Amino acid sequence: MDDTYYEFGTPADRWDRAQLFFEAKEYLTAARILGGLVQEAPEQVAPRLLLARSYYHSARLTKAEAELREVLERSPAEDYARLMLGRTLERQGRQTEAATQLRMAHAMTGDLGPELLAQDQRNQG
Repeated sequence: MDDTYYEFGTPADRWDRAQLFFEAKEYLTAARILGGLVQEAPEQVAPRLLLARSYYHSARLTKAEAELREVLERSPAEDYARLMLGRTLERQGRQTEAATQLRMAHAMTGDLGPELLAQDQRNQG
């Protein structure tokens, strides 16, 4: 595919195309399309979050972390971004940082999740 494919069409067309590639598990292609959308409209959270997810699923964890941190800077109440950041940090072996992010995400949603409940029980016992 040449680069014009990634830039072809309106932003709405490219958003739809990126979602199709993401759903088809073509994460690198989705990321290439989403990268342009994020540059054009950096204030929009949805394309940046899907870009982070594309990076996460293609094991580009440093890029995923950067996008998730940008989402959280722009929208601190975005609980899914907080959860994804925690999972991204876990995959990088950064357990302490991950636990903080996961605890915040679960506190925001009101669900501690089984792994955090087990950890709390161990800490209390």
